[in-house]
Amino acid sequence: MRGYFAIGAERISKPLNLGNLQRSAHAFGAKFFFTIGAHPRAFESHADTSKASHHLPMYHWANAGEMVLPLHCKLVGVELIEGATDLPAFRHPLHAAYVLGPELGMLSGELLSRCDYTIKIPTAFCINVAMAGAIVMYDRVRSLGTFPDRMASADKTGKHPGGR
Repeated sequence: MRGYFAIGAERISKPLNLGNLQRSAHAFGAKFFFTIGAHPRAFESHADTSKASHHLPMYHWANAGEMVLPLHCKLVGVELIEGATDLPAFRHPLHAAYVLGPELGMLSGELLSRCDYTIKIPTAFCINVAMAGAIVMYDRVRSLGTFPDRMASADKTGKHPGGR
């Protein structure tokens, strides 16, 4: 896959969500992981069974003002707000850091003002932060990866018409 990405969350508070998001970041090939203003209890449990912190850099900033991203890295806020671009229509930047909002709330105004883009997953209501992160990472990998085109249709056995 071309480029690189990072993912993190602002004011995350639940250890299982933090661990699941770290594990997904590791699995999808993130180059680093970060939190902004994470609640101390988020670090109390070690839910990441892949031990992502042993394999990719972890940054924990107290607030959005402390956050420093690599040169040319675009900050992409993931939030279900009016005016955000629907994820299926979003063209992912080659170098991106995706930031998700907290479990009970939304991205802070300070952080939203720093975002180069704001995207939303087109759902009827907010979903789990770790699940949202996995969906965004999958969409990035799918859209920027070198995968063959999907089959037009398949029969009940999963075979493509014409035997392919």
